[in-house]
Amino acid sequence: MSSQDIPEDKHLPSEQGAAHHGGVAVADDPFADPGLPAHKPRIQDIDDRAARRSERTVAMLFTISMLATICFIAAYVTIPVDKIVYIFPLGKVSALNFALGLTLGAALFCIGAGAVHWARTLMSDVEVADDRHPIEASPEVKAKVMQDFAEGAQESAIGRRKLIRNTMFGALALVPLSGVVLLRDLGPLPEDKLRHTMWAKGKLLINQNTMEPLRPEDVAVGSLTFAMPEGLEEDQHDFQTQIAKAALMIVRLQPEDIKDKKELEWSHDGIVAYSKICTHVGCPISLYEQQTHHVLCPCHQSTFDLSDGARVIFGPAGHALPQLRIGVNSEGFLEALGDFEEPVGPAFWERG
Repeated sequence: MSSQDIPEDKHLPSEQGAAHHGGVAVADDPFADPGLPAHKPRIQDIDDRAARRSERTVAMLFTISMLATICFIAAYVTIPVDKIVYIFPLGKVSALNFALGLTLGAALFCIGAGAVHWARTLMSDVEVADDRHPIEASPEVKAKVMQDFAEGAQESAIGRRKLIRNTMFGALALVPLSGVVLLRDLGPLPEDKLRHTMWAKGKLLINQNTMEPLRPEDVAVGSLTFAMPEGLEEDQHDFQTQIAKAALMIVRLQPEDIKDKKELEWSHDGIVAYSKICTHVGCPISLYEQQTHHVLCPCHQSTFDLSDGARVIFGPAGHALPQLRIGVNSEGFLEALGDFEEPVGPAFWERG
C-alpha cells in the first residue's frame, strides 16, 4: 500500500496518542494512576439504628448456624440409617443423608453469610492504596503490619460489638462437632464387648466335632479337643463373631506335669481349657505337640507351653493364652465356672 492510500485525516502511529501543548507534542500516559474514587459512606456509617440492625442480622446468622449444628448431631443420633423418605423434587432419598446435608450446609452457609454481611456493613470499607514492598519484611514493615492489624481489629468493632463476637465464637466452636460426630462411622463402639465372651458359669463345653457335651472321660491324655459354649449354634447370625472370642481348646495332662499352680487349680483332673485364639494377630491355634505340651500357631509360629500357664516361649505373641476355669456338674459333664478373666486374642488399646 502506498502513501497515497493512507487517509489524510488519520494520524501516523508516531502521532497517535499525542497532544499538542504550546506547539510541542506531549504523549499521554496510558498507565496513569486514575486515583481512588471518593468514599461514599454507607447507611450504617451514619445511622446507628441501621448499624444495630446489621449487628442483629449477623448475630442471627451465627445463632442459626449453632442451631443447625445441634440439629445435625440430633439427626445423626436419632434418624435410622435405613429410613427412606420422599422429598419433592428429589424423589426417594435417605432421610439421614438429607438431614445431615441440609443441617451441615445451613451451619456452614450461615457462618459465611454472617461474616460477609459483617464485613460489608459494619467493618470499615475505606479503600487504601499501598506500595509494593520487598518480600523480606523490615522492622518498619512488621511494625506497620501490627499497626494495621490493631486498626483492623478496632475497625471491626469485635471488642465493642459483643453480641456478634460471642455468637461468632459459638458458631465456630460448634461446627467442628459435626466432623467429630462423623467419626462414629469408623465402626461400632467396642464398649466392653472385647472383654467378654459367651462363656459363663454353668455353660457346658460342647465338642465342635460331635456337637455333644463333653465328659471328662471323652478327653484322653495327650489329645487336643476343640469346644464351644452351650447355646451357640452355627446358623446364628453372629456365630462367627462369638466363636472368634469363645473358641476353646482342651488338653488333658498328667496333673504332676502341670507346673503352674493357678493352671492346676483351674483344671479338672488334668484337663485344662485355654483360648484357641492366638494372642498375636488372632489366628486359630491348631497344632499340639504331645511330648512337650506345646501348642503352635500356624500363622507366625508363636509357641505356648500348656503345662506352664500357656506362657509364650517363642514367636511374636505378646502374652499367654487366657485360661478358662472348668469343673464337672452333677450330671458328669464338663462346664465352665465363669468367663475368661482377661480379653482373648491380640492385645488392644482398652486392655488393662
